[in-house]
Amino acid sequence: MKPKTKQCQNCKIKFTIEPEDFEFYKKIDVPEPTWCPDCRIIRRMSFKNERSFYRRKCDLCNKSIIAIYSQDAPFPVYCPSCWWSDKWDAMDYGKDYDFNKPFFTQFKELFNTVPRINLLTDYLRSVNSEYSNYSGPLKNCYLIIQAEENEDCSYSSMITHSQDSIDCLKVTQVQRAYELFNCESCYNTFFSSNCFNCSDVYFSKNLNNCTSCFGCNNLRHKKYHIFNKAVSKDEYKEFISSFQKGSYKEIEKNKKESSIFHLKFPNKYFEGFHNNNVLGNYITASKNVFNSFEITGGEDLKYCFQLHMPTSKDCYDYGDWGNNASLVYDSINCGEGINNVKFSFGAWIGRNWEYCDTVVSSNYIFGSIATRKEKYCILNKQYSKEEYGKMVAKIKQHMNEMPYTDKQGRTYKYGEFFPVELSPFAYNETIDNEYFPLTKEQAIKQGYTWYDKPKPEYQATIKAFNLPDHIKDIDNKILKEVIECSSSNCAGSTVYRIIPNELKFYQKQNIPLPRLCPDCRHRERIKQRNPMKLWKRQCMNPSVDGSRSRCKTIFQTTYAPDRKEIVYCEKCYNKEVG
Repeated sequence: MKPKTKQCQNCKIKFTIEPEDFEFYKKIDVPEPTWCPDCRIIRRMSFKNERSFYRRKCDLCNKSIIAIYSQDAPFPVYCPSCWWSDKWDAMDYGKDYDFNKPFFTQFKELFNTVPRINLLTDYLRSVNSEYSNYSGPLKNCYLIIQAEENEDCSYSSMITHSQDSIDCLKVTQVQRAYELFNCESCYNTFFSSNCFNCSDVYFSKNLNNCTSCFGCNNLRHKKYHIFNKAVSKDEYKEFISSFQKGSYKEIEKNKKESSIFHLKFPNKYFEGFHNNNVLGNYITASKNVFNSFEITGGEDLKYCFQLHMPTSKDCYDYGDWGNNASLVYDSINCGEGINNVKFSFGAWIGRNWEYCDTVVSSNYIFGSIATRKEKYCILNKQYSKEEYGKMVAKIKQHMNEMPYTDKQGRTYKYGEFFPVELSPFAYNETIDNEYFPLTKEQAIKQGYTWYDKPKPEYQATIKAFNLPDHIKDIDNKILKEVIECSSSNCAGSTVYRIIPNELKFYQKQNIPLPRLCPDCRHRERIKQRNPMKLWKRQCMNPSVDGSRSRCKTIFQTTYAPDRKEIVYCEKCYNKEVG
């Protein structure tokens, strides 16, 4: 079979379907896509709200809760104890299939009636961690997202198996850490990125198995280095003792100096290790993974992202989770022992789902919402095994004969993910706005909704730039203050507070109070993450084997050509760094 070029139904840009793609589509029995890979991922992401929280009431017990759905959501929202209870049954909302209406019209009617859980967490196995989202078992954690097996962690995303850490992004097995990005197995490490097996490290980048390093880059198996210069143990101790770690001004000065210093050193075109035949970025312990990003333990994947929990195998257009997942297509936030899952979101444990939302431990489910331990259901209505198979075949045919058409004139037959019109979230509430940012006008023009943030519920009692410079000048009185974020993005519209465990961490680690609200701090961290886009570039090593000729290796990288960083191929990078 030859490659096929198609025009995206959404953006009108041409894209290619390769022979191996057709083999996958045949294996899972779906038609070829009509949207390009970028438009497909944006469409899926429009159904995932990680960080926009609202105070509201549980619609069953009337308890005050925090939820990812505002009070304006068309469906009921329950607290975890109510949602997981036997006080209601999702099957009570079941509907007969109507062959006089498009499938997505009927799904939307069901979508707007079935209760949802306020936050997606492992409520039954978590302790004192109710204000977190998309998270597994936690203990004493606060506002951490996409998290698994953590204790005493706050304001972090994509954090697993970690303790006593704050303001981290994409970290595993870190302890006593602050402001880290893409780090693993680090202890007492601060303001650093791409560091592995390190301890007592500050303002550093691309270190492996290093201890007691400050402002360093591309070091391996080193101790007592300051801006890549080796010093004695006593010299290092004297330097660290003079470093005013608790001063906000001192921290900002060192951030600036170290960022300038890091530009002098080459970066490997790709972040990842223990891989075989992969293309993308932030990929680890994977094989045959293409055009994918932030993958751990993946095999035979394409157009996938954020599969942090191994394993994920034989999947296309799949984002967020993993954990023994296979044959997943065009789905998001699904995982944990799933197989043969298509066009679904927010679901776990089970097999043979299509067009589902938040189904748990269920098998052979089509167009259903919030089912638990069910089989052979369509629109939350029970069928026999024989009836189910016949009805699903008829519905797929009906979806092709009577497709749904959205307000933009885009048609949705069988094989398309949900129309963005069905998303309960505005564009700027979802992770779309992190990876593919749009203005309000651009989003609305493309058919999305937009949420205009209201004024703060609380009035600021102090501006962030008026906080004392040093943590030693902060006492428990700060816990009563409402702080106005200093970011120009907030423009005085966002306030935040310091919570007791957070203050203890800053005092214990001798770190100044943050001047930005949690959301602005997150926006600053994600600037370190390269985009989910590949550019063809040539290695920038100016001298190969001592010659004056530049390395001729061509690669695909997430470093755009206009970036300031020096980018090397893997061979040149390893030769220089060791």
